[in-house]
Amino acid sequence: MVLVRFRQGLRRVLAALALVALAASPSRGDSPSSGPQATPSKVPPMTSMTGKVRVAYLHHSTGGNVWKGGVPEFFKSWNAEHRTDYRITELTYPATTGGRSKLLRSLGPRYPWANYPYDYWNLWVAHSGESRDRGELNLDDLVKDYDVIVFKHCYPVSGVLADGDAASVSSSAKTLSNYRLQYEAIRARLRQFPAKRFIVWTSAALTEQNTTPDQAERSRQFVEWVKRSWDEPGDNVFVWDFHALETGGGPFIKPDYAMSGTDSHPNATLSKLAAPLIGRRIVDVIEGRGDSVSLTGR
Repeated sequence: MVLVRFRQGLRRVLAALALVALAASPSRGDSPSSGPQATPSKVPPMTSMTGKVRVAYLHHSTGGNVWKGGVPEFFKSWNAEHRTDYRITELTYPATTGGRSKLLRSLGPRYPWANYPYDYWNLWVAHSGESRDRGELNLDDLVKDYDVIVFKHCYPVSGVLADGDAASVSSSAKTLSNYRLQYEAIRARLRQFPAKRFIVWTSAALTEQNTTPDQAERSRQFVEWVKRSWDEPGDNVFVWDFHALETGGGPFIKPDYAMSGTDSHPNATLSKLAAPLIGRRIVDVIEGRGDSVSLTGR
């Protein structure tokens, strides 16, 4: 009798343990990879890229001035001194001619002369694969030919308007809330290419005469959000803090760095200062130091 009771008790204990184990194990529907709280896959830890590294430097006029300040010369010198093979190519992007000559307008529709958050969202997120807006390269096209892609916005990006009634990722209105939605979508798109690395400039600033205190403050808020929230360590997306270099921490481009009080383009002084710094920032990202060194390249 004692033995029977012992066996019955043992069976109850084993049954209880089985129920506990079943409750603790996740069902297929609750597996970590399928739920909304799943952690997205991370890119491998950043190590130095080896061999030939192809860099695309996307720009319009502001980036063009910095390029002419000595970016090619920086890479020529760096490669010679360190025996590296970093090949940087400048690309006007979007490669638009829209609105810039009657002849070119007559050839058909061209993308507008715009490289703001909306435009990168439109060209890289809304268009992909074989889909392109007015013949512009999309991100799939660019990553086929380049390992590192550097992109930026011209200074009108800093004319940030007050938010409207509702933010929209597909709106070209230059508002803080729209910028944030567009940047979040762009970052998600860039992370789809973990073998590639991307560097975005913080916003080019306006002269005091070309903006208002409210617009400048909203621009500052966007820059701080990009650096402190949007830019996350451990992924393949990095920031170069051009805004800090040209403003010295203030709300406007410093008068000594602008073409004039009414022209916010970087002058030769700023361009020569910035060129080796963007060069060094690119090298730091290539060599796996992107998350551990200064965002300005200093």
